[in-house]
Amino acid sequence: MSNTFSTMGLHLRYRLWIAELNADTTLLRIFDDYVAELASKNETAELTKGITDFKEQFINLRKETDELKHEMHLVKMKLAALSKKTGEEQYDTSIKSDHAVLEKNYTAFRDTFTATQKEFVQFADKWFK
Repeated sequence: MSNTFSTMGLHLRYRLWIAELNADTTLLRIFDDYVAELASKNETAELTKGITDFKEQFINLRKETDELKHEMHLVKMKLAALSKKTGEEQYDTSIKSDHAVLEKNYTAFRDTFTATQKEFVQFADKWFK
């Protein structure tokens, strides 16, 4: 019974993480709109450099988001299949190692995304005031 719980618990965690990554994609689209508006101002070299830097960061974050979602979907499907099995059939050591890597990558992504978001909001606020 505990294997079923942990398998289903991990499955639900991946669903949650994927939903958060989808929300991040939406935020990145909004940030792109901000960048487009800022680019229309084109007031200084500082603004142009900031726009260029953030565009590059957003592209990298989008790529990382897509890669994480893909990997999570694969593990999530494996977990769903395992949750339908019983007893010893349910144990799969590859999931434990896959999960450890994905959790580490997701946590690192969250830290990077949060920092970038804060920096961009401060940058945009400076130019919209």
